[in-house]
Amino acid sequence: MLDGLMREMIDVPLNRGGRWLAMRGASADVVTLAGLALGLAAAGMIWAGASGLWVALVLLASRLADGLDGAVARAQGKSDFGGHLDIACDFTFYGAVPLAFVLADPATNGAAGAFLLFSFYVNAASFLGFAILAEKRGMETRQRGEKSLYFTAGLMEGTETILCLVLVVLWPVLFGPVAWVFGALCLLTAAARMVLSARTFR
Repeated sequence: MLDGLMREMIDVPLNRGGRWLAMRGASADVVTLAGLALGLAAAGMIWAGASGLWVALVLLASRLADGLDGAVARAQGKSDFGGHLDIACDFTFYGAVPLAFVLADPATNGAAGAFLLFSFYVNAASFLGFAILAEKRGMETRQRGEKSLYFTAGLMEGTETILCLVLVVLWPVLFGPVAWVFGALCLLTAAARMVLSARTFR
């Protein structure tokens, strides 16, 4: 829901940063993998019970790299593999953080974490399925910036996910309530996307 507004704010500085990195020989795929490594490091820190502030900083650095990889790719020339790698790393990160909370405290976070991961799974299926059919029909959109895949707008998008993850990292006691509410909203997003799919592809 907030990604469109966020893109207006961050696209210009990200593109400048991406051009700067590209001029110095940085590869978009390497930046993508660096973002994943930072994201997995943040998850490991959660599991180990590290300070919330430090975890939040590493997590945000991971998402900064996730924004910069696309800017580097636009400066160098996009590749289909780069787009595939990017989305695979994104979903790996989004799954790793809830898993870390569950592993850190299974008794308290187990059910809520499982529900959140279930909602991510359903939402991802609706998102990727729509993208595949949109590609098949030659559909294009720049609603969410210049992407390798067709991005459909939704109630819960990347910005909301990052905000919620930062919230529970800084205040881990909120993980359970946030996971239940956010998971429900992810399922609502997936349902809305299926309605859009029925209207578009039927």
